[in-house]
Amino acid sequence: MNINFQSIGIIHSPFKTLEGMPIQPAGARGVKGTVDIFNDFCAGLKDLDGFSHIFLLYYFHESRGYQLNVVPYMDTEPRGLFATRAPKRPNPIGLSVVKLDKIDNATLYIQNIDVLDGTPLLDIKPYVPDFDAHTNVRIGWLEQVRKNVTEQRSDSRFK
Repeated sequence: MNINFQSIGIIHSPFKTLEGMPIQPAGARGVKGTVDIFNDFCAGLKDLDGFSHIFLLYYFHESRGYQLNVVPYMDTEPRGLFATRAPKRPNPIGLSVVKLDKIDNATLYIQNIDVLDGTPLLDIKPYVPDFDAHTNVRIGWLEQVRKNVTEQRSDSRFK
């Protein structure tokens, strides 16, 4: 099955290259950015300003190809691709939860952004703790290294 997506906007961040970028929003606390929504989709922003946090779903536009086993950030051991958040994937779609500061016309002002500048936005969804926050979760191999996420930065391994 062939699936096509249409970008609804562009994400802007201070990160012009992949190297040195935070690998997750937890490592980008306080980093500010904007999202410009294309005119055809602005009506969909109605009521979004009532939410403090949103999910951004986006296209890893600099990602080419993939391997089903990768050495992820924060590890030295090969892992199955689907047990990682590596950007090189069969369907290169990223997901970040960011803080929504305000909306001004077609521009969203956000914080905690860990995305490359110029990234195409595919969708926005409100973050709702009652729907999205879970307790008693297992996090596999990340249990041993999760504390490092705030310090870990991107390098060239997924270029």
